[in-house]
Amino acid sequence: MQALKELLYKMADDQLIIGHRNSEWTGLGPILEEDIAFSSMAQDKIGQAQALYKLLHTMGEQEPDVLGFMRNAEQMHCCHLVEVPISNYAFSLMRNFLHSHAELIRFEMLTGSICQPLANIAKKYRGEIKYHVMHGSTWLKQLGNANEDSNQKMQQALAGCWNLALGIFEPSPYETDLQKENIFEGETALKDRWLETISPIIGKASLKLPPHNEWTPAFGGRTGNHTLHLQPMLDEMTEVYKIDPSAEW
Repeated sequence: MQALKELLYKMADDQLIIGHRNSEWTGLGPILEEDIAFSSMAQDKIGQAQALYKLLHTMGEQEPDVLGFMRNAEQMHCCHLVEVPISNYAFSLMRNFLHSHAELIRFEMLTGSICQPLANIAKKYRGEIKYHVMHGSTWLKQLGNANEDSNQKMQQALAGCWNLALGIFEPSPYETDLQKENIFEGETALKDRWLETISPIIGKASLKLPPHNEWTPAFGGRTGNHTLHLQPMLDEMTEVYKIDPSAEW
């Protein structure tokens, strides 16, 4: 039970936090279509988080709103990648590309989970994530191959995101339990499939992965050790809810 809860928490927290970060592009997108696209993806990710929090609630955890709005940074299980501020468009686009590919593969792996409620969630939402993947991959290729300036910006964004993205796959203390119980194949299997999937796309965008000797995964987020950016973001995100948690909208 604890192994499954840990998996659900980190999935839900990732989706909630990157959903909020993506929502910060509302009204700021470089073109109207991208303003709408990031706003739409933000809604999708927060909806996915809510579904996972609801499943946690059926397992004895608190209600979804409490899980989403009443925990501090040390209680969150999100990876460092999702909590960093949006920075420029190249960074946010690259982050979305790397994270969405990982999440799509994770959700596809979970469609065969022995935990049927989780498998149902994975089947329901993987279609949404396919759109996020298509969006990221399309823009990556267009901007990577557009001109020298855009290629350089995307290359810098990849370098800035890479070790953060490797933190997605921080091993769980319950990896063996998840595998033995046929709940999830584990973070190493996920990372291997992710690398196999994104590497050719990055190449087609005329970009290069950082040298392997520079790969230093940003671990810690899954165990409550976060960047300095997360708590201020949570304070802002939860401000209205904390004024009156009993309010009905």
